[in-house]
Amino acid sequence: MRLHRFFLSGAVLTSLFFGSMLHGKVMPSEFDAGRNRLIAYMLSHQLPAQHFSHKPLDAQTSKAAYALYLKQLDPRKQFLLAEDVRQLDTFADKIGEELSQGRLLLPDAGMGLLNRRAAEVDKLTDEILDAGFDPGRVDYLQTDPEKMTYAADAAELRDRWRRSLKLEVIDGYLEEMEKLNKEREEKGQPALDLAATPLDQPRWTAALDKVRKKTHRYIERLRKTDRQEHYNRYFDAAARAFDPHTTYMAPESKEDFDIHMSGALEGIGALLREDDGHIKVVSIIPGSPAEAQGQLQAEDIIMAVSEKDGEPIDISAMSIREAVSHIRGPKGTEVRLTVSRADGARLVIPIIRDVVKLEDSFVKSAVLKDRQGQKVGYLRIPSFYRDFSAGGGDDEARNVTDDTRRELAKLKKEGVAGLILDLRNNGGGSLSDAVDVSGLFLPGGPVVQVKNAEGRIMVLEDNDRSVAYDGPMLVLINQFAASASEILAAALQDYGRALVVGGAHTHGKGTVQALTDMNRNLPLLHLKKYEDLGALKVTIQQFYRVNGSSTQYKGVTPDVTLPSMLDYLETGEQHLDNSLPWDQVKEVSHKAWHGPRIDAAAAQLKTASYLAESEKFKKIETESLRAKERRDNSLVPVYLAGVLKDRKELERARKETEAAGVLDGGDEDETHAGAKKKKSLEEELADDPYTDIALFLMDSTAAVVDSAGGRK
Repeated sequence: MRLHRFFLSGAVLTSLFFGSMLHGKVMPSEFDAGRNRLIAYMLSHQLPAQHFSHKPLDAQTSKAAYALYLKQLDPRKQFLLAEDVRQLDTFADKIGEELSQGRLLLPDAGMGLLNRRAAEVDKLTDEILDAGFDPGRVDYLQTDPEKMTYAADAAELRDRWRRSLKLEVIDGYLEEMEKLNKEREEKGQPALDLAATPLDQPRWTAALDKVRKKTHRYIERLRKTDRQEHYNRYFDAAARAFDPHTTYMAPESKEDFDIHMSGALEGIGALLREDDGHIKVVSIIPGSPAEAQGQLQAEDIIMAVSEKDGEPIDISAMSIREAVSHIRGPKGTEVRLTVSRADGARLVIPIIRDVVKLEDSFVKSAVLKDRQGQKVGYLRIPSFYRDFSAGGGDDEARNVTDDTRRELAKLKKEGVAGLILDLRNNGGGSLSDAVDVSGLFLPGGPVVQVKNAEGRIMVLEDNDRSVAYDGPMLVLINQFAASASEILAAALQDYGRALVVGGAHTHGKGTVQALTDMNRNLPLLHLKKYEDLGALKVTIQQFYRVNGSSTQYKGVTPDVTLPSMLDYLETGEQHLDNSLPWDQVKEVSHKAWHGPRIDAAAAQLKTASYLAESEKFKKIETESLRAKERRDNSLVPVYLAGVLKDRKELERARKETEAAGVLDGGDEDETHAGAKKKKSLEEELADDPYTDIALFLMDSTAAVVDSAGGRK
């Protein structure tokens, strides 16, 4: 594989390998026990042999696989009883044996127990809904599965469902009452105080009916999960026991394969994954309708989908493929996503479906001014893109390196005194461009070390001794900067080339995956005997900084840490199941930067004084702490007054943070006519507190040292 074909973003990598995997294959039409035994045998050999860690599929790895299997089987502990789990626990340390011997017992046992309990719950919900609820009775519901045990018996499970269904009915009722208030406001009538208004019985009954239908659809969809899908999930759990990015991929059509692997939500522009029974947003694509709308965020859980005036469809228990089929639609139409935030907030986000606007996904620059009136360059790199499909001409093969060089030339012509490089939300991309972009700021030398599964280390270097920009630099990062952006930020930090500023850490994905077609190199007796076996995406390499430290797990720690509204989120590699640990190798020789730079110690002191006086950052810190408290307090009220109180608190927090200018409301403003007007880059940056503090640190009072270490 040529160097420029390595990618740090799993989505791009899997698309790259698609053609060789599915060429000439047909998706299996029905369950085939022999085929599944062959897949199991191949996984038992290929996973330990190919994975970077080379760990065996022993009892310990089997237990990790079992934990993942059980979590996906009943992620919210809604169906299985403790006695069911005790039966399944007998398989916990034997998954490796099952796979190698071809005696696959757990997926059938799990499917049988789940379907039995789901049928019981289907009848149970009717009994609960027929009995009705007292909306004023004080109840609470634990919403964090990690804090729950499996129900001890049928009575405990019934009570769990009673509380859950009651909460859904209250939510549905309040949504209808809020619609009524909007209608009243449109007619010039005062809104009803829902806390003091007597229960609207017809709307309460309508909410009960909706919850009944939705619950039956959900359970029916769960019970229709076929036997092969249960096996596929079992195989995937075995793969993910090695690390979060190693997965088994069942054969699918090209469209479905791309959706499953990259999570691309065609029409709105987001990446997602299946996570503990939920559809979770991974990141927002630069230049996409979701980015332009501004509300959808990474780590949001999509609960339901509807058209503009349609009935919301619950997508719980759906695969990514099925969920996407509801989200996609014709360009120009509106889709509404009901999302749940980690802090408990629940909101409906309307997005107009459209194609990704490529011009918004490319490198951008602007000229700003610091407090002393000096010009400061701003450069945003949204991803490390490269068009490998182009014919090779300079005009066709657009890439991030050439675009960055071009924007730097513009900024130099403007005579900027410093540069702010913005890598926030940059999820990665081309490895070669991560090295080349680093080289635009460094006079040659090593950029990153790559270690393979055999322990061999390759050092990737900047071989161009010229420097496109040699002035003082500051790099902005956050928890959603990953892969290639971490390589760039780490290199600039290790050389002392730039001051790194932002959240507590970057994402921490310091690995590379490759896709193996399981239809190749088959044992001779099985050659062409079965339909498509699928593919294995496996972690084969790990990245290390020039100082020897890995970017895996820990990510990049900034020189100056700033409060963030993201602080309460448990996001990043360190929060993923079975992520590879941080480690280090030998440092490679590299010469420290000898040009002007911002002194980190002085910048830390200046930041402390800035934060002490900044109302915006005080508000960010306060609201982030409140969000963390809401997230940690997962025992939610299940009575009308309590739910109303929680909703008011969330709405108050949202309005206060928006008023303080600490939440990104997107790139659009409402005009007097109600039309949407896109903000310019300069207008967007004017409202950004992080750009403001970056300018503060870049101004003439900032401590800048020259190559000899003296003040400038």
